[in-house]
Amino acid sequence: MSYSSFALSSEGAIARLTLNRPDKRNTMTPAFWRELPDAVNTLSDAGETRVLILDAEGPVFTAGMDISVFSDPNALTTDTAAAREAFMDAAMSLQDAFTAFERARFPVIAAMQGPCVGGGVDMVTACDLRYGTSDAWLRIEETNIGMMADVGTLQRLPRLIPSGIALELAYTGETLSPERAYALGLLNGVLPDAAALKAHVDAVAARIASRPPLTIAGIKKSHLYSRDHSVADSLEHVMTLQASIWNPHDIVEAMAARSDKRDGNFTPLAPVKRLGQDT
Repeated sequence: MSYSSFALSSEGAIARLTLNRPDKRNTMTPAFWRELPDAVNTLSDAGETRVLILDAEGPVFTAGMDISVFSDPNALTTDTAAAREAFMDAAMSLQDAFTAFERARFPVIAAMQGPCVGGGVDMVTACDLRYGTSDAWLRIEETNIGMMADVGTLQRLPRLIPSGIALELAYTGETLSPERAYALGLLNGVLPDAAALKAHVDAVAARIASRPPLTIAGIKKSHLYSRDHSVADSLEHVMTLQASIWNPHDIVEAMAARSDKRDGNFTPLAPVKRLGQDT
């Protein structure tokens, strides 16, 4: 499918979603918020994608929200209780756009080839893995323009780095260097330039894509559940999940493939059919 705010492509089991408005610093237009969850959900339902790489063109990964989002005065009206209720409902749809990354049945890898600002931080914290170049700094820009980050940064960042550091960044609106982000564990790696970043992320994606899709999907589900629940609840959840997706074929095939030094022929994910969809 074709999208106006990014390019979507696939090579085998690896899909790539590329922010392709470098002249606009890859800012997030109104169309972006509609198109992103549609693209991710479509890939997830099809069951053919094993990894999604999120990258961008140009020197800036993303400068966050596009100014056009604020150009409609009616969209920002909050002078009545009814308007505030509608404002909150609309804003929550922005949250859902990035939550689509978490709901996807495959890992999402963010490859930041430059600065990541504002809504970009909301976006990459919803990804499974994050890599950046040596100039891929991050900043919670919302603080600097008089508002809270409200699309996921304040909820996800403290689960990725120490909460005190996350609060420091949110309170001050200061820039987080890629070196410090790596030391804190927010970035999985820092590469010298965009070419090295692409090569490294492609290699990580290929390795993940070579693993059994059911196993990877189960790991992701278990990890996200554990993030938001107690150890006791998470232990019960993972055993229930393990029992539901236990697949002797993949286990035998994984061991045989390792012995034969070849790629495994694993059970693919089944397509998801939503109610009302054509069969």
